[in-house]
Amino acid sequence: MTMITLKGLAASPGIANGRVYLLETSQLATPAREVANPEEELRRFKRALHATRTQLEVIRAKTEREVGASEAAIFEAHLLILEDPNFLKEVRLNVLEKGLNAETSVQQAVSKFSATLEAIPDPYFKARSADIQDIGKRIVNNILGRSLDPLAKLESQVIVVARDLTPSDTAGMNRKMVLGFATDLGGLTSHTAILARSLNIPAVVGLGQVTTSVRNSEEIIVDGIKGVVVINPNPATSEQFEREKQEHNAVRAKLNEVRFLAAETPDGRRVEVSANIGAIDEVEIALSNGAEGIGLLRSEFLYLDRDTLPSEEELLRAYGTIAEKMKPRPVIVRTLDVGGDKPPRYLKMPPETNPFLGLRGIRVSLGDEVGRELLKAQLRAVLRAGKRGRLKVMFPMISDVGEVREVQKVLNEVRSELAAQGLPYQQVEVGIMIETPSAAVTADILAKEVNFFSIGTNDLIQYSMAADRTNARVSYLYDPLHPSILRLIRNIIDSGHRNGISVGMCGEMAGDPFCVQILLGLGLDEFSVGPFAIPRVKQIIRSTPSQEAISLAEEALKLETASETRLLAQGGLEKLAE
Repeated sequence: MTMITLKGLAASPGIANGRVYLLETSQLATPAREVANPEEELRRFKRALHATRTQLEVIRAKTEREVGASEAAIFEAHLLILEDPNFLKEVRLNVLEKGLNAETSVQQAVSKFSATLEAIPDPYFKARSADIQDIGKRIVNNILGRSLDPLAKLESQVIVVARDLTPSDTAGMNRKMVLGFATDLGGLTSHTAILARSLNIPAVVGLGQVTTSVRNSEEIIVDGIKGVVVINPNPATSEQFEREKQEHNAVRAKLNEVRFLAAETPDGRRVEVSANIGAIDEVEIALSNGAEGIGLLRSEFLYLDRDTLPSEEELLRAYGTIAEKMKPRPVIVRTLDVGGDKPPRYLKMPPETNPFLGLRGIRVSLGDEVGRELLKAQLRAVLRAGKRGRLKVMFPMISDVGEVREVQKVLNEVRSELAAQGLPYQQVEVGIMIETPSAAVTADILAKEVNFFSIGTNDLIQYSMAADRTNARVSYLYDPLHPSILRLIRNIIDSGHRNGISVGMCGEMAGDPFCVQILLGLGLDEFSVGPFAIPRVKQIIRSTPSQEAISLAEEALKLETASETRLLAQGGLEKLAE
């Protein structure tokens, strides 16, 4: 048999080898048909909704008991879909106005709403499309009296290979028998990836054609570190992966030892390692990995997957819940960061020729009265929820000091309104994201206006280098260790410190092992990273004396190319391993 190697996305770290279990995930055939009794079709739909709700409650309880509360929250979101008035209305219209049978009516409603999510150019919301499809499939199965749960019946240990895995597939499986996942579809924010990481099951997603490349019972290796799958490995390859597997397990054991320890250098310099999250159900994941706070709460999750604006009370509940879960740790709420590239449907924003240089972030909030009211609702909710924990507020896409002064003016208006209404609120620290070159260059001016900075390197790099980070043809320019980027970061940190404010970083650079020591040496106060990167970042910080980090950063600033800087950074990491 020929050995085949496929490359995908490393969704959950670890290495597993075993026999293939090929999961059939094809949709049930439900041809449209006209019905003589629409009311009976609605009754079939309602019975299926009730059965689906009961099943999801059982799965949610099982997941919370066996995995954790944050993972169980996935199914709370699924239960909310069953009550979504837009979804229910769409199904009713399909039955009553189009005269379709119940199962086809559900499928058409699911297709409509999932297509809307797929159209949003953000991997998080594309992944939520799978949730809608998962619920639709379950409802249809219940309408037809069918129940499909093959992973619960596994009797031997296997690697599950599928086109995609739904949250229901993953939650319902016999976990003792699943060694790893490999899927054609999926991204790093898909629930398959999230649950795999929570369960410490190696997973590679987005492989494209793994299901057509394997047969049941063939041998397969899943490398969730490199994002590689090997089908029918030869003996030499199997031995190599077995060695790497043992090495990874040893490293993981060491990381588990430090995740709840302080981010403190051997000579006593204390920094903070926080988490970037984009949903309530990610709080527990952050805490379980040792997060010392939330350095970036992306508020977009409250806005994008809907047809109407969230109310102030909805915002208050969400922010308050996260504040309480993280208490006494700080939580930085970034106000809505949308724009021409990801506009909510209800804002009716006109298309732009170059949306990344158009209405984005704070420009939307200050652009007109609709934007200002949207901003005020967020600020009211943050101030009110601040009584339940340590909330801070942060404004995105700042380019000019005038914008900072304008949002401070709006914040003062909100405080006055709350006081006049007799609503209790908490004063909160105010910060801005430094993610445009103009903000980086004038950081000394901006630092006089706020309590903290957070450097958004993802945009700062692409704007500074004039290189789209998603464009492979210019990817050689998109490097966080480029001399220009390091010089900008040094200026931002020095400007902040001269004005007595803390400086954090919430871009991907903060979680890059090659960058941590240099950032530590440049004086960064807070590293806000993806939850699963926290233990590794802490380990590097706890192993690096601050003076060594400073010397490394000073040496890096003398170099002329990103490749030279990366070699220097690699040497710093290798020294830790000695």
